[in-house]
Amino acid sequence: MLEDMNVDDIVGDYKEATLKLYNLHSRKIFYTETEVSYPEGKLIVSTTDTKGVITHANPIFVEMAGYTRDELIGHNHSILRHPDMPSVAFKDLWNTVNEGRKWEGIVKNLRKDGCYYWVKATVIPNVRNGEIVSYTSVRRKPSVSAVDESIKLYKTLT
Repeated sequence: MLEDMNVDDIVGDYKEATLKLYNLHSRKIFYTETEVSYPEGKLIVSTTDTKGVITHANPIFVEMAGYTRDELIGHNHSILRHPDMPSVAFKDLWNTVNEGRKWEGIVKNLRKDGCYYWVKATVIPNVRNGEIVSYTSVRRKPSVSAVDESIKLYKTLT
């Protein structure tokens, strides 16, 4: 289970929310309106087990998330869940990858400091001997138009 965010980690003015996560737990978060730009030419790569627990995080993932590697490894990927992201997007993600198919989408992620960053995410199931054993996610910088379209769409979803 994810712990609540620590208000002492937040930079600047913030809002507070309680998120009901996919695994039916709740988490108190603090977030700001400050965007951290995704660096050009970089890829975020992570792997999770079948429950969404992070087992691998590359250095750019650690940098963009604002957590230490040790704070990410062993925790659920929901640690990055921003309140602007509709739960239906994550339901679609899990339904798709659990069926053994690739999922792609635009995601707004929450950093440890309360700031956010946008990614274009591709999540693929890792299959061994016919069974899904883990998931790999590769994230890159999204286009401005894709982010703008996603913002409009996400406001209509719950």
